[in-house]
Amino acid sequence: MKEIKQPTYIDALIPITVLVSLLGAAVFLFGDNSSSGPNQIALLFATFTAALIGLKNGYTWKTLEEAMIKGITISLGAILILLMVGALIGTWLLSGTVPTLIYYGLQIIDPQWFYAASCLICGIVAMSIGSSWTTAATIGVALLGVATGLGLDHVVTAGAVISGAYFGDKLSPLSETTNLAPAVAGADLFDHIQHMLWTTVPSFVIALIIFLVMGFNAEVSSEAHQIEAIVSILQANFNISLVMLVPLIVLLTLAIRKMPAFPAISIGAVIGAVWALLFQGDLIAKQVEVGQGELIGQFKLVWQTFFAGFSIDTGDTKMNDLLSGGGMASMLTTTWLVMTALMFGAIMEKTGLLEMFVKSILKVARRTGSLIAATIATCIGTNAVAADQYIAIVVPGRMFKEEYKKRGLKAVNLSRTLEDGGTITSPLIPWNTCGAYMQSVLMVNPFDYAFYAFFNLINPVLAIVYAYLGIKILKIKPKHLEDSAE
Repeated sequence: MKEIKQPTYIDALIPITVLVSLLGAAVFLFGDNSSSGPNQIALLFATFTAALIGLKNGYTWKTLEEAMIKGITISLGAILILLMVGALIGTWLLSGTVPTLIYYGLQIIDPQWFYAASCLICGIVAMSIGSSWTTAATIGVALLGVATGLGLDHVVTAGAVISGAYFGDKLSPLSETTNLAPAVAGADLFDHIQHMLWTTVPSFVIALIIFLVMGFNAEVSSEAHQIEAIVSILQANFNISLVMLVPLIVLLTLAIRKMPAFPAISIGAVIGAVWALLFQGDLIAKQVEVGQGELIGQFKLVWQTFFAGFSIDTGDTKMNDLLSGGGMASMLTTTWLVMTALMFGAIMEKTGLLEMFVKSILKVARRTGSLIAATIATCIGTNAVAADQYIAIVVPGRMFKEEYKKRGLKAVNLSRTLEDGGTITSPLIPWNTCGAYMQSVLMVNPFDYAFYAFFNLINPVLAIVYAYLGIKILKIKPKHLEDSAE
């Protein structure tokens, strides 16, 4: 058996250089379409480069292939959710759930408060259900529709949705990442949440203030004066009433009751289909192909909505774009991106190339401030390289855990830092599972909305400032002092 060699820093840099170069070329050549194929090819070439280095260092192809397969396996749960979210969006458009949310949103929300209100609403919903993904796919999609109706910037709106969704997700005890971070660091869940408040709440308040200022200074286009026309289109094509919100209420209830995301979203999609049959008969009748029987035509249309989404012709191009979409097929490009990204991350971790960066970072992180800054940088880097927020929490958590203990730092410092750097930066990277998902749902490129996801940008910076100033950095008390305190 061939002896496995330790990788060098040059080994680790080569695939990263290939990836960054190809991703840059993809964005330059294809622009916003880079996530529709070019980024996937870049990730595949970077994966092959890392695999060649692994072979050079003594790994067998079978070992590397097993690592890639395992990496893809990790993403299967997310892929199932992705596909079902596509179905949910399709059936909720057909059932009138999303149009109803847009209808009432246009009448209730003032344009000046819209960005801040969007951020706050998504924050409350995400904290209640513990899922940024579900929040973005339901409330977020509707808010983008409202933004279009009000003539406001959809990219800024996407930034507000992301900010709110990840704020709520980060602090919710129902969230997977909120449970994962303390588990990896060895901290108590509620101690972890309490410790996160010190960096998370101020960051969110600052983000809300920025959104308020932007809202009051936003140039509302002439479309804002066409709200009546938009409302008329909605009423002409859909049966609009509060009853149409039942699928949303059921989904949120299931999430609050801690039902896993896949079955909860599946039930939400099915209820959307049932609601479409019960309440959108006129709309379905217009969509049924000529020559088909009524029952067969309705059944076929609803079935088609699950996999191909919903399409409507209202006579207005912008409204057609707003009210059409969804379907499992719409998520296939994102699924491809997720799989190729995780293949690359799996090879980098298996061959020890990812660990090389962490070792080099620890050599320069000699003080508490630089250690926490290094942890955040590693989480962000892992999000970019391994392309998954769970890996960006687990890998740095494992690698830095003993170092935090050696320096007398409580586990909650590490768990908070893993979230400050890992959880909330994941949607800012287009090829990360979270960034790819948000783009597929909100239809806005992460490279665009990243500039307006103020909470996600501010939180890591504030965490580093706290670290260097020694604010809320908890130390482990010597055993004899703990005993005397008792």
